[in-house]
Parts: sequence; C-alpha cells; structure tokens
Amino acid sequence: MSLPERKVDTNTSGVVSIENAAQEFEDFIYLVSHDVRNSVRALLELPQWIEEDIRDAGLPISESLAGNIELMNTHTRRLDRMLIDLLVYSRIGRMQESVQLDWNTVIDTTLDQVPVPQGFELTREIHSPTIFLGEHDALTLVSSLLSNSIKHHDSETGFIKISTHDTPQGPVLSVWDDGPGIPQKSREKVFEVMTTLKPRDEIEGSGMGLANVRKIANLYKAQIEWLPTDDTRGTRIAIRFPKSCRTAG
Repeated sequence: MSLPERKVDTNTSGVVSIENAAQEFEDFIYLVSHDVRNSVRALLELPQWIEEDIRDAGLPISESLAGNIELMNTHTRRLDRMLIDLLVYSRIGRMQESVQLDWNTVIDTTLDQVPVPQGFELTREIHSPTIFLGEHDALTLVSSLLSNSIKHHDSETGFIKISTHDTPQGPVLSVWDDGPGIPQKSREKVFEVMTTLKPRDEIEGSGMGLANVRKIANLYKAQIEWLPTDDTRGTRIAIRFPKSCRTAG
C-alpha cells in the first residue's frame, strides 16, 4: 500500500515546515497501522493453531502452557486493538468532504457499532439537528465520546446524555455521563495519544478515544470545554464548533 506523492513545503532556509513534518508523520501512522495489522491478524491465529497441533498429537496441555497461550492471545488482541485505533486516528480529516449531517442519524449509526450496555439509559436532546462536518469525523467524534463514557464507568447502571444546541458562536455537541468523572489535574492529559489513567490490565483500551476528540476539534477549529455536572461525579464534555460548521435545519 502506498500514498500519493506529497509536495514538500520548505521555508527560505530549506527546512521542512512543521505542518509538513506533522503530515508526513500522519502518513507514517496510516501506513504502519494498515500494513502491520496483516501480520497481527496472523499472530491472533497462531496460538490456536499451536494448541490444536498439540491436542492432535495426543499431548497434554499443562496449566502453565495454557496460561502462556492465553497471555499471548491477550497481548496480541491488545496490539490489534491499538493498531485499529491508530488507523482511526490517522484517518481523521482524510478522504472526505464536509457535508450537512443529521445528528440523529450519526448517533443511530454510532449505536450500531458501540452498543450501550444493559442497565444504562441513553437519552438525547437534539435541539440543533444538523451540522456541517466530514461524515467519518462526525462518527468518530460521537463514537469516541460515547465509548469513553461507557468504558470508564464504574457501575453496571448509569446514564449517558447526548445533546446538541446552537449558539451565536456556532453549534455545540455535548456528552454527559454519571461515571466517576475525571480529576481536574488529569483533564489535559487524557487528550494525549495513547494515554490512560488506569493500567491496561484494569481497563482495556489504547487510550486513543479522547485523542480523537481533540484532533477532530483542532481540525474544525472547535473548542473543547468541561461543563459542570449536577454533583461531584460524572463527566460532561462540550465541543463548541465555529459558525462555519452550522447548517440550516
């Protein structure tokens, strides 16, 4: 797989621009995420083949061997998940044009991919029904915010509210949950790439969800804001888009 040639912009001293260097890095992430996954998918099958060969040979599988095979499966699945999430991150802003989107349709499509667990109540208040964004970016944005609320919730029951409204400055999307919340001191850190506040042995995830949110916000010149909740728990994140993302509707 290859990418089209990109013209390299340089300043008067012949040094590659920061913007171009960043784009080259994005291209590298895209290639690695896509191509390396082919090998990782093979690694996902190898432990199963090894186990089957041992059983076919009539040999017992010791407890320690079974544990090592399961450990291999766990880490390979984690690597595969990381590559998938990196690929999603690298695709933000690529191969799409901004079009008028219906928020309810975006949410419905997202829920087909990110089902809400039983015991959770999902509500929506869509006061501003449409927005002007890339379709893939809109789906990634809602998916990342919704997954973050579900994955980091500390109870088997809870609520998540997705709302949109319009302001003189532009449209706003917000997602509110009643989970444990994010400490004030960590609210900048959680938007960094591959960052999790808990060990991955406690919560599976690559730490890319909120990094996607920040990248999309930066791409569309939107502002991320932490809104107060009704009590000491919960997380409420608002994405305030500029007027250029507003559509009639």
